[in-house]
Amino acid sequence: MERQIRVGGKYRHFKGKEYEVVCIAKHSETLEELVVYRALYGDRDVWVRPLSMFLDTVIRDGVEKPRFQEI
Repeated sequence: MERQIRVGGKYRHFKGKEYEVVCIAKHSETLEELVVYRALYGDRDVWVRPLSMFLDTVIRDGVEKPRFQEI
């Protein structure tokens, strides 16, 4: 099943911080899909990253897991 990223969804990064997706946009020149998200706690900074990175998996302690997992 293909993973989806939802606007308004809350996600935990594999290192533990939690974020909320603010919107999904397209780069004006490349049309690459981008995820705009903000930290749920602390400074509540805002980041923009490629959707592909949000859907990516990482290997940590020998186990493959999603880079961002919905909570």
